Amino acid sequence: MRGLRLLRAPAALLGCLGVLLLLGGTPAYAHTALKDATPAPGSTVGTGTSVVELTFAQLRPGTTPKVSLVGPDGAKVPVGQPAMAGGSVTCAAVSPLRAGVNTLTYTVTATDGDTQTNAFQFQVADSAQAVTSPTACKGLSLSAPVTATSADTDADDTILGLGRTTALVVLTAVAVVVVGGVLVAVRTMRGTRPTGRRRAI
Repeated sequence: MRGLRLLRAPAALLGCLGVLLLLGGTPAYAHTALKDATPAPGSTVGTGTSVVELTFAQLRPGTTPKVSLVGPDGAKVPVGQPAMAGGSVTCAAVSPLRAGVNTLTYTVTATDGDTQTNAFQFQVADSAQAVTSPTACKGLSLSAPVTATSADTDADDTILGLGRTTALVVLTAVAVVVVGGVLVAVRTMRGTRPTGRRRAI
């Protein structure tokens, strides 16, 4: 029973740490939400779509989100330099899209300075209607799409696909959980270790 009592406290501690790990990553994605997008997540658009538009909440003033696209074959789709319309709408010109599932990735900076990277997918079909330039983007002079060779250099701003700050918090929490698991194993082994042979009478 003593060994069982020793196990209960660390197990409860690990449970709390696990909850903190899950909750710790949530705020980073909650305070800069994607409010609207064209093409929208899960939507189907035509191959002639040439502009993407993303509307965010609570972006850091003076910052411009980064946008990249990957086509159905895994190749990068050329994307022009993103431009801001107002303080929350991001517009970028893209090369004509190929049919299949495309993945759009965006990196934003929240008002507290935290950098976040997220992605969503949409379908492109030859038979679907191409998306016209969103109203918010029509007054902008968008740069022509270029091959996103600089996307690899942006990896320094992220860790495991997450913003640097968020990733460091998650990795620290994981390390704490691992150390806690080692302590539980050590205490369990000590609790079950034989106390020695009894002396014969």
